[in-house]
Amino acid sequence: MEFDYKQKLKEFIHGLHMQNLIVDEFVEFKFESLHNFPGTESIKEIKDWYLALRKNSTMVANRVPLNELKEWSLDENGSIVHSSGEFFRVEGYRIIGTDSREVQKGWDQPFLTQEGFDGGILGLVRKRINDIPFYLVEAKEEPGNYNIVQISTTLQATFSNIKRAHKGKKTNFSDLFLNPEKNNCKVLIDQWTSEDGGRLFNKRNRSMLIELSEDADIELPNDRFKWITLFNIKELIRHENAIVAPHLRGIISFI
Repeated sequence: MEFDYKQKLKEFIHGLHMQNLIVDEFVEFKFESLHNFPGTESIKEIKDWYLALRKNSTMVANRVPLNELKEWSLDENGSIVHSSGEFFRVEGYRIIGTDSREVQKGWDQPFLTQEGFDGGILGLVRKRINDIPFYLVEAKEEPGNYNIVQISTTLQATFSNIKRAHKGKKTNFSDLFLNPEKNNCKVLIDQWTSEDGGRLFNKRNRSMLIELSEDADIELPNDRFKWITLFNIKELIRHENAIVAPHLRGIISFI
């Protein structure tokens, strides 16, 4: 018998009502988390996709002295900055008034300070395929990642990257998040979220979840992008957390 997603969702909501349980705007996300629906990929298939991309990765991070970095230099304030004036600065801070911490006499440390303090957009696209909601993730390479490749959001980019301060290629899918209404997208979540204050100074990111119209076409630029279900994502977080990027985990925490 053909699987009827909408009917199963109605039955789930009806069951909650019968038990006098809360039914709110997040109820479908709860339903999505319960099942790997017929016709969707298994966790093994998703892991095999990820492992193949990780195996074929050619990105390597080699340590070099700070004073040999191209486009980075020490400015008149003693900070390490990029020649474009974008991205981030490495600044020195002296911390005092630390009675609540382990080192009560204070300490000195470097901080990474994002230009403008607003880091970028962490965006996830949701789209229904045959009624079933799917989420577009990317097996993204970052030089500082554990294992280089991690499964991340549809868009993971600083505003400097979106503005192409690196003089490289345009960031995939950035238009969907910058102009969602013009691109047949409904905004489900749009919130500023803070980053780790132990090494990043006053940094925050704009976390977004948008839903693309079911009849809208979207072309995937390469095989690093994949549509997977919320159940898939949560199973990966539960059992294979080292391959799921913190940005994707952060957005999933909203729902």
